[in-house]
Amino acid sequence: MVFYGGVILEAIKAPRGTKDILGDESWKWAYVAKVCAGVAADYGYSEVHLPIFEHTELFSRGVGETTDVVEKEMYTFIDRGDRSITLRPEMTASMVRAYLEHDMKNGSQPAKMWGIGPMFRYERPQKGRYRQFVQMDVEAIGSQDAFVDIEIIDYAMELFRRLGLKNLQVVLNSVGCPNCRPAYRKALQDYLRPHYEKLCESCKSRFDRNPLRILDCKSPEDKAITEGAPSIMDYLCDECREHFDQLRCGLEKIGAKVVLDKRLVRGLDYYTKTAFEILSGDLGAQNAVCGGGRYDNLAEAIGGPHVPGVGFAAGVDRVILTMDAQGCTFGEKPEKEVFVVSADVESRLAAMDLLHQLRMNGIAADMDYNGRSMKSQMKNASNTAKFACIIGGNEIEKGVVTFKDLQNATQEELSVEQIINKLK
Repeated sequence: MVFYGGVILEAIKAPRGTKDILGDESWKWAYVAKVCAGVAADYGYSEVHLPIFEHTELFSRGVGETTDVVEKEMYTFIDRGDRSITLRPEMTASMVRAYLEHDMKNGSQPAKMWGIGPMFRYERPQKGRYRQFVQMDVEAIGSQDAFVDIEIIDYAMELFRRLGLKNLQVVLNSVGCPNCRPAYRKALQDYLRPHYEKLCESCKSRFDRNPLRILDCKSPEDKAITEGAPSIMDYLCDECREHFDQLRCGLEKIGAKVVLDKRLVRGLDYYTKTAFEILSGDLGAQNAVCGGGRYDNLAEAIGGPHVPGVGFAAGVDRVILTMDAQGCTFGEKPEKEVFVVSADVESRLAAMDLLHQLRMNGIAADMDYNGRSMKSQMKNASNTAKFACIIGGNEIEKGVVTFKDLQNATQEELSVEQIINKLK
């Protein structure tokens, strides 16, 4: 608390459901982003940067008005132009909007894009789940070929393999299409109707609007009810069946470990045909590190022509938590190579010039900016850097710098040029 104008003010903290990612952790995020970029380059996907906010209709029409995301979780406001604007809760709808707006159908198909950035959902905060979270998104738009689905899943598997995640497993299902889904919807409702009163309130509201979402309910009671529900596999049309069979054969060919799960429907309305998640971990401690699928009718839902697409998204928070839990490496934590120590006040200008020369040669370096004693500077150097460059009146007079290896406790007098060459 602080006093301001005679009033006690509470210190302002970050909003609930957000997280500060500081320097001792941000390097892990940079590592994951670097690996993402490397995989994207190898698979031919171009990075895009899209608006953090969009017109609300993009998500209400694209994601689906009956989804939890649209009904309960979106950050929506009216801007000064009296327009309804929403902070993006996911990126797929934005990717498809960009594809349509920029006539990407005129280029090679499918258009392959990826992006990474903050998303916003008003959820109950918990470990690995925040109201502002970073998500990596990969999309292939413009082809309905099952081989593109195979590539997307292979891409995700390779990404997590390079990040060092263990025991990768694909959980797979088909959610059909507008041709075959109505028959399954009716069969599912017929099965659930005798159990209606035992369903949770959310699932009761979904019964007429979107009964497939009941399969995704996390309530133990509802999960027990749906255990004997009919499988959508028995209702797929010929096109969906052929697509799913091609997908399974392709995944088998590339050696992916696949488990079928009739409950997997995903939480967004735009999915058609393929729905999948990738788990990483040992039996009994599995973690879903990404989810995705095909969305052949999304472009039409937001006012465009029929454009098929498929993709996946991964929460970077969840991925990093999983990597930490499995002891994965994040590469080498960035550290300062050199700490420049000025032996006295008169030497600070020369120390600043040396610091400048080191940095100009790509050598990570720092110095003291608080007028501390030489002893304090050396202590700081030992805690933060590998080497110390000590400069004082004697060094300036001789045209050298005392170069000290802080790990081996050895030192020598060298010219600036010799130090730069040595460190390079």
